[in-house]
Amino acid sequence: MEHQPVTHTQTDRRLGRLPSGADLTVTVHRYTGGPGPTVYLQAAQHGIELNGPAVLRRLDERLDGAEIAGTVIAVPVANPPAFDHRSYTTPSAYDVVNPNLNRVWPGDGEGSLQERLAARLWGLAGNADAAVDLHTGTADMLEHVRYRADDEAARDLATAFGTEFVLADTDSEASAEGTFREAAANAGIPAVTAELGNSRQVSHDAIRTGVGGLVNVLRSLSVLPDTPASAPDRTTLRDDGETVRAQASGLFELRPGVDVGDYVPPGAELGTVYCPATFESLQTVTTDDGGVPYSLAREAVVAAGERVAAIATRAESDRR
Repeated sequence: MEHQPVTHTQTDRRLGRLPSGADLTVTVHRYTGGPGPTVYLQAAQHGIELNGPAVLRRLDERLDGAEIAGTVIAVPVANPPAFDHRSYTTPSAYDVVNPNLNRVWPGDGEGSLQERLAARLWGLAGNADAAVDLHTGTADMLEHVRYRADDEAARDLATAFGTEFVLADTDSEASAEGTFREAAANAGIPAVTAELGNSRQVSHDAIRTGVGGLVNVLRSLSVLPDTPASAPDRTTLRDDGETVRAQASGLFELRPGVDVGDYVPPGAELGTVYCPATFESLQTVTTDDGGVPYSLAREAVVAAGERVAAIATRAESDRR
């Protein structure tokens, strides 16, 4: 591939029409160099996930004056209504049918507002050779990169990104349906989801991880020259473990010493749900099968049925 000085253009892409008649648009950055692959990057599908836009701003600084092969397309705020309302999902006033953008990919040009939004963005992403979707997690989520287990090219992207943990969606993982990475995989586009730090806050450590990860991915695809930086020892997790849910509504307190990334055995006590008014203990939360928690509710108000822990299992090659 021939690396040539980058040309950067910034345009507004119309996604739809608001009830007032105003256009709903997103800003699209396009970085073009010599002949090569097209890589699609996006952030802020969920409006409270702030590290992604911060990562793409710093990547813009890295690409300024660089030489690249191919094209990088970046959408820093993929869901403006959710972002403007500081909301995880799009407010129901805009789309009561599909409030979560990351459940409607690849979209529907004749559907609800979110489906139309996804369809218009898919016009950019659907022609890419690879894609990275930047997210952040719950108050206590393991920093990781996620991909579909049967997609070797996506696994290579996840490995190149360089986080210590990667998480493979298994065939039984129904929660991936309608996600951007699942739609991309179905279209033959290697795609990964990077979970960088916690929502509602800007973390400079997470931003450094994100920028370094994107640079590594672009180098692995030969969009940027040089080889990717050496990655740490990697642990591969499979999302075929249990989801632990609250059986009663109340206040959940995580037991001290329980942390994401640490192995918990079957029957391990994770914490307690109790009534904050009467102090009554309502549930001792335990695991059934054990594994590695990648998301934990920490000192959280919970409703019955709400997830308090997501637990993955180690891939066979990572078991000790």
